[in-house]
Amino acid sequence: MDAETLLSQSQDITAKITHVLQKRTQHAQRHLNERVIDALGLDHNDSVPASAAPAPFNPLNAWQYAVDAAQRSLLFWDTLYRRGNEFVERSVSGPTPVLHFDYDMLLDGRTFERPVNYALLQLRPLEGVGVDVRKRPYLIIDPRAGHGPGIGGFKDDSQAGVALRAGYPVYFVVFFRDPEPGQTLLDVCNAEQRFVRKVRSLHPDSPKPAIIGNCQGGWAAMMLASSDPDETGPIVISGAPMSYWSAAWSEGDGDNPMRYAGGMLGGAWLASYAADLGNGTFDGAYLVQNFENLNPANTFWDKYYHLYSNIDTEPPRYLEFERWWGSYYLMNREEIEWITHNLFVGNKLWSGGVKNSSGQTFDLREIRSPIILFASMGDNITPPQQAFNWVTDLYGSTEEIKARGQVIVGLTHKDIGHLGIFVSGKVAKKEHAQIVSVLKTIETFPPGLYGMTIDEVRNSAGEVEYVVEFHERRLEEISARINRFGRIDEKPFEAVAEVSALNQRLYELFAQPFVQAMANETGARMLRQFHPLRWQRWACSAMNPWLGWLPVAAQWVRDNRQRASPDNPWSKLEHSGSQMISASLDYFREMRDAAAEASFFSVYANMYATFLGKGIPDGAPAQAGAINPRELPFVRAALQAIGDGGYTEALARAAFLLSRKGESFPLARFELRREIAETYAEYFPDISFDHWRRIRGEQEIIVSFEPDEAIATLPKLLSDSEDRERFLQLLDKVTSDERVLNAPLDAALKTAVERIRAVLGPRVSRKRSARLPEGTRT
Repeated sequence: MDAETLLSQSQDITAKITHVLQKRTQHAQRHLNERVIDALGLDHNDSVPASAAPAPFNPLNAWQYAVDAAQRSLLFWDTLYRRGNEFVERSVSGPTPVLHFDYDMLLDGRTFERPVNYALLQLRPLEGVGVDVRKRPYLIIDPRAGHGPGIGGFKDDSQAGVALRAGYPVYFVVFFRDPEPGQTLLDVCNAEQRFVRKVRSLHPDSPKPAIIGNCQGGWAAMMLASSDPDETGPIVISGAPMSYWSAAWSEGDGDNPMRYAGGMLGGAWLASYAADLGNGTFDGAYLVQNFENLNPANTFWDKYYHLYSNIDTEPPRYLEFERWWGSYYLMNREEIEWITHNLFVGNKLWSGGVKNSSGQTFDLREIRSPIILFASMGDNITPPQQAFNWVTDLYGSTEEIKARGQVIVGLTHKDIGHLGIFVSGKVAKKEHAQIVSVLKTIETFPPGLYGMTIDEVRNSAGEVEYVVEFHERRLEEISARINRFGRIDEKPFEAVAEVSALNQRLYELFAQPFVQAMANETGARMLRQFHPLRWQRWACSAMNPWLGWLPVAAQWVRDNRQRASPDNPWSKLEHSGSQMISASLDYFREMRDAAAEASFFSVYANMYATFLGKGIPDGAPAQAGAINPRELPFVRAALQAIGDGGYTEALARAAFLLSRKGESFPLARFELRREIAETYAEYFPDISFDHWRRIRGEQEIIVSFEPDEAIATLPKLLSDSEDRERFLQLLDKVTSDERVLNAPLDAALKTAVERIRAVLGPRVSRKRSARLPEGTRT
């Protein structure tokens, strides 16, 4: 590429970056103006104060507010003092999972031949609620991203609580603070496989266990399921970043600043450096600090002001959350380097670039159970693009999903943040409760990609109920919808990967030997203890002798509490001032993130265009939908086998021919299908769900592309007279079933039934046994 072309392309890139930066700045300024107007009580239209005149000065109001503010200050610091004492106690005794439920330990990974700091817990049943051991067990994997385990069972209204109240056996994968020497993420995956086999052995008469993975636990669950697909049931991954480079580079509101951190820090070498300073141990507090830096308004002001302004009621909730938030766990150098190189920067999990302990790659297409993806539009850690785009990258087309017999269900929340996906009681009652209730039905879905919606309605008694609906989608349409800029913003991350590899090599050659030579366990321990997140906790605890008076003073305040009136003008002024501070910090965050994004693309977009590619394209790349679907290998293979098969293939083909297409499906309709299938189970082949879905997917492709020939070749599939008679018996029974008649067949379905009967001819006998033909069972 000549110099003139390079200069022209650089100018184009700069113009795009400048345009987006201006939009970001305008949005930040508009947001600040709105917050300031609200804080001052002004009208948004003409900036007139909401009250006609300020309240006259009243010394009594001032005195009441002063007393109340002083008392709240003492109680506020006493709460932080109690937080610090709990932190010190947990640090000394060894932090335990912050589970709300009692439990028993079944397996301790520290005793395995390849020791890992993981364990399998069994949660005890709730009082008054029995557990049916024949029901599907649930296995919850919490994230190991700086904090300790237990967030999936943090409170009664949680993922674990929802399943326990429904009578399901619930198991929890936890981990200890200190890693075992030499353990790797592949060792952890092997240990989790043992956990799943243990659960299956305890429930031999139950369906395969459902695996629920939260955040980092989500891709751990996917690795587990792909490496051992015969042992795992449905996979539910919540807020799990599977496609790390993804997120729309949109205009206006800032998009996902965390994705730029690796590039702005020069790649993964910094994780290795931190682990070397820790004498081979990486401090999870660094990960927590990165999370806190995303929202300085909440980190430095909002959460503390909320505690201060509600000091009479808020401390128990605040301290409960801080028990988890303030527990910092450790990783080995090998673990954090594997994560940063393969996932954060490498983005290799879905692409087959990661190998298991046997040397085979993790192929997510080997997962046979349904996959439920739960993400939120308000999540700036794992936006929907990172949760869903791997499906596009891995499968490429809707037809391949169907041909492989895979069921993928997507569920999005409108605005909840990253932690809210796991912590929020409202999310547990709504989204997680409905996911648990529909898993059995989802297993019976035909292969494909589905969107799941949950609507709140009120019954005749005024109680809230949830209505679940599913909508079949095409992968190509979903990819275009959630990636507003055609994913061209992911190209510069290839340059980040190259720079990261170079910096890692330079660090290992020139700096790492000196850092490791100077590091020792005493220094590493001191670094951890004086990390800002730890220091702020133990410095405000009983370890600080200057604060010994605080508990006594706080108790005196509680005994003599004097609250200011809610309409006290000084209290209102305090609240307005708090809003102004919060708005200022939010403005700083938005401007910082906009500048970081612009800097990132200024460096890496130019670097990609100059050294790694032929330029950043102006529009979206060609999508799979632009290719003739008939040319896709899975479509060609299915069409070539249009006349191959037998009774099972004929049933699957007829099932699609007689299904309603292009409609949303309420959960009740899917459950009706399952009930009808159970009623006439003797007519169906005794095969696994995943085997049936693969056959159903192939037959759906055949019918979609060759509907006439699909019907014409049915006699070839049912060449055996007993098979044909049995097939027609089932057709008669289903079409005359009262449950089906209550939802009349439309014209298209009636025509399909008539054509099937016409091509197969009249039934020979209606008294034959419904015994399955030989060879249909597997």
